Amino acid sequence: MSRSRYVPLLLLVLCGAAEFAEACSCSPEHPQQAYCNADVVIRAKVVGRKEVVTGNDAYGYPIKMIQYDIKQIKMFKGPDGEIDTIFTGPSSALCGVNLESNGKKEYLITGNLDSNGTLRINLCDYIESWETLSMTQKKSLGQRYQMGCDCKVVQCPMIPCSINDPAECLWTDWVLEGTVQGTQAQHFTCIKRSDNSCAWYRGSVPPKKEFMDIEDP
Repeated sequence: MSRSRYVPLLLLVLCGAAEFAEACSCSPEHPQQAYCNADVVIRAKVVGRKEVVTGNDAYGYPIKMIQYDIKQIKMFKGPDGEIDTIFTGPSSALCGVNLESNGKKEYLITGNLDSNGTLRINLCDYIESWETLSMTQKKSLGQRYQMGCDCKVVQCPMIPCSINDPAECLWTDWVLEGTVQGTQAQHFTCIKRSDNSCAWYRGSVPPKKEFMDIEDP
């Protein structure tokens, strides 16, 4: 579902829609980095969809958005209270995200809040069918990924590549496996160790307290 399945690592999705404050320009993110960068991370079903007008642009034209009504199953990160609606662009050309709205499919949804506290999502956000996530990804949502938010997952666009800071983890799925949904994305988290360096950790079992003898994948 997410844009990370469909675009090469360096492809930029550009959107010049007036309804977005910034152009939708992005490259794929490791799910941990997406979690850390998001205001909201939830598991939810979409139970309704409609086009709405949220205002007018500088030229007086209506700003159209898609409003999804959702049933929140669990919030992993976000504000107090339940979220019941999310907004996105009216088409993929305007960075809009197309979600099934029959209430049958569960999604992991990441997104950001606007100044009014409204959750907005676009093609740059990490949005996946819940059933496609690995067990490690599901168990890492929340505390495990949060442990690594002081770290930075750095993409490797081509070999050779390296990190520039001990607080970085090198993400090599694309160059080694030809996909951004590879082994590191599905089974590894980048966690800060006791010496303030960061390293990849594999599995869903909590890491040892010392976390000093980890080996990079």
